Amino acid sequence: MPQNLNEKINDVLEDRQLSISAITRELKDKGFVEHRLVLTGYLRALRDLKKLQEIEVPPSKVYKRLDCQEKSTDIYSIIGDHIKHLDMEIRLPLVVCIISKLFKRPVFREELLHLGINSKNVTNCLESSTCVVTVSRDENLKLYRSEITRIPIPANDPAYEIKIEDMKLVSMANMVLLEMIKDLVDTTGLTPKTKQTKLGEI
Repeated sequence: MPQNLNEKINDVLEDRQLSISAITRELKDKGFVEHRLVLTGYLRALRDLKKLQEIEVPPSKVYKRLDCQEKSTDIYSIIGDHIKHLDMEIRLPLVVCIISKLFKRPVFREELLHLGINSKNVTNCLESSTCVVTVSRDENLKLYRSEITRIPIPANDPAYEIKIEDMKLVSMANMVLLEMIKDLVDTTGLTPKTKQTKLGEI
């Protein structure tokens, strides 16, 4: 077994999930020829080591990379990965809603910077008549700044909160939180093997 096979498998599975047959074909195209049974055992070993996720897609199995391992302690990277495809007009209020719910406090500008949201984005939102984000006047901001030790929060760094929490925003925040949990927790053996289209069909 080539020493850099693991690296090649990671390359093949970047941003997608493939069956064993598809992985075998892709590797063959890259010059790596291994018997299917040997490759199957290797993929299952990577699954057991939490390097890959094995997903049941009857009648076969597919594999995908578990890239969240190094990011699992960085909540900003985890959230950022789940909202980066959204337009800024929804991304900013969604982030403020999510972090406020998670940490039970307003969200500081420094935290928004860690999520790719700069001061100009915030200003544009605040100046919009439809913006649901507002500058926080929480009397405990100074205390919050001192208690955040994971990242440095500058003195007098402004903080933001949601002024109008509508059901659509709450629903989107809950969906992102659910996706984050599914990415971070191994649900093998807990979810149905056949795809469910409607919860009401149970």
